[in-house]
Formats: sequence, C-alpha cells, structure tokens
Amino acid sequence: MKLGINLGYWGTTGTDDLAAMKAIATAADESGYDVAWLAEAYGSDVPSLAAYLSAHTTKLGWGSAVFQIPARTPAMTAMTAATLDKITGGRFRLGLGVSGPQVSEGWHGVRFDDPLGRTREYVDIIRLAFDRKNVEYHGKHFELPLPDGPGKSLRLLLLPERAQVPIYLAAIGPKNLELTGEIADGWLGIFVSPDHLPEQLAQLRTGRAKAGHEDGSLDGFDVAASAGLSIAGDLDTAADRLRANAALYVGGMGSRKKNFYNALARRMGFEQAAQQVQDLYLDRKHRDAAAAVPRDFIDQTALIGPREHLADRLHAYAEAGVTTLNVSPYGDTLEERIAAVRTLADIARAEGLG
Repeated sequence: MKLGINLGYWGTTGTDDLAAMKAIATAADESGYDVAWLAEAYGSDVPSLAAYLSAHTTKLGWGSAVFQIPARTPAMTAMTAATLDKITGGRFRLGLGVSGPQVSEGWHGVRFDDPLGRTREYVDIIRLAFDRKNVEYHGKHFELPLPDGPGKSLRLLLLPERAQVPIYLAAIGPKNLELTGEIADGWLGIFVSPDHLPEQLAQLRTGRAKAGHEDGSLDGFDVAASAGLSIAGDLDTAADRLRANAALYVGGMGSRKKNFYNALARRMGFEQAAQQVQDLYLDRKHRDAAAAVPRDFIDQTALIGPREHLADRLHAYAEAGVTTLNVSPYGDTLEERIAAVRTLADIARAEGLG
C-alpha cells in the first residue's frame, strides 16, 4: 500500500499559507510518499497550484482531487491534464468529480442532471483527446463538433508525456462506484472504512467486469482512500481535531434532501447520528454538530491516536484492499502536521507498508 498526501484547498480558513502547503509537500516528497492531491470547490483551482507546487518536489506524483466536471469542457480538461503531465514529467493523475447540485448549478450554471451519463461521456472525450485522435463525439450531453456551424473535428496539439494520463473518479454511491470500475483507472474514496470497504469493492468489480476484466479483477486499478491523520496519545484528543471537518461534510455539504456524505454515513450504520449532525449543522449550530459526530465514525474513517493504533489501522486499510492511502495531516501547528507526515511514513516502513 502506497501513501499519498491530501493538500486540499488554498486560501480558505486554515489553508491560507502557500508556504505551508509547499512545506508539507516537501516533507511528503522526502518521506517517500507517492502522490499529492489538490482540491477545488469555488475558491482556488487545482491546475495553478499543481503547476507551482510540483516545481518544488522531485519524485512526488500530483493529482486533482478533483477537477470539477461542470467547471470545464472535457477538451479543456484534456488540455490541462496533458499540460500538467508534461510539466511534471509524467507524474500527473487526473481525478474527476461531478461536484454537487449547489455548486454545479449555483456556481458553474450547469444543470446537475444525469451525472452518471455526463461523466461517462466526459471521460470518453478525454480519452479520445489523450489518444491524439480527431475528437468527434455525438452524445446526449456533448456534441463535437457542433453540427450546425463552422467547427471541425480537431486533435490535441500537445504531445502528452504518456499515452494515457491515469483517470480517477471520486465516487460515493453504488452506481457511481460501478461506473468508476468500468471506465476509470482508479477510485478516489472519502470516509472509507476498512470494515465497509468490501461492499464498495464489489461495486467496483461489477464495473470492471463490464469493462471486460476477468472476474472483475482489480489488478492495476488504484483503490485510493482518503483519511484524516491526527496523532495524539489518546483517541479522543486525536478525534477532536477531525470533528469539524466531518460535521461539514456529513452535515453541511449539499442540502437536507441531497447530501452524498450524509447518505454514506447512514449506509455505514450511523443513521441517527447522521441525522442529528445534519440538523444541527443546517441550524448553524456548527460546534454542536461537530460534537455530535461519533468518535467511532472518525476512528473507522481516519488514522487517529498513538503509533500503535495507527499501525493497526494501516494494516486494516491494506488488508481491506486499499492500494493508496491519502492522508490529510492535522495538528495545532504546521510543525505538528509535518511531523505527522514523517511519523506515518516511519510507521509504514516499520510495518512493511508504504
């Protein structure tokens, strides 16, 4: 199992120091991490940060977690990914996601309809571009070139560093997981619990079988799970650092009627807590919502506590089938976060992982 680092966003609360992001990326690079991931919502964008930060590392791969599908045409995404792959010497990974209805429709002005069908067509077009074929596509959501104008089928001018940049999909629901297994090279999972991962892997395998992989084999497919990392002498202290983030996703991402992360927590058996966290968060009682997140939910979906517990959890993720574990380091200071990055790498090596 390889280790990755989630650097998240830049310019939002707690992430407004570009030098800190560079320092954490450098520590991950020096500690043998495999890849760093950057995120975007409606603030900082991934490509600008990836181009800048990748110049300060030597071996670390770089990935988007995620490029928002409604934010760019598939051709623009192919251009950007090919450029970043060239800049990084073949070390870029293209993570894609449909975002959610509030951001898609409120920020990008793109209807959140048929997300599975839109994603399939989007990936089809990107792969055509990566193949440096003339891009001609006639789908439900995308028509290239437009049939009633002067446009013509074009080919990507830039010669990519690799024949195909690996494509990852951020997926939560069962149908989206199945699609990920069918059309992608890897899965970006959030709030992944080793205890519940077998069900998700089965859905990925269904998609892999549809794509012609014998028995739905996951060989060569990257199961990339995200997990918070909080090192402390006891579980409660470590978990407290992650509560606000968990409450934001489970309680505040999306609406009361459509919150993918809340639905995931419910499928994991936290129905009552998920409802309570959402009610409190949407009533703007954010601290109460954070306090209502069960410690067990955090422990199942993150790396928290002392070294011995972290080692056990690393083995649990590896044995469950995770091939890349992407961690978000928490600490009261930048120095603590950097120390957590280095400590986890040391533990992984000592345990024969990473």
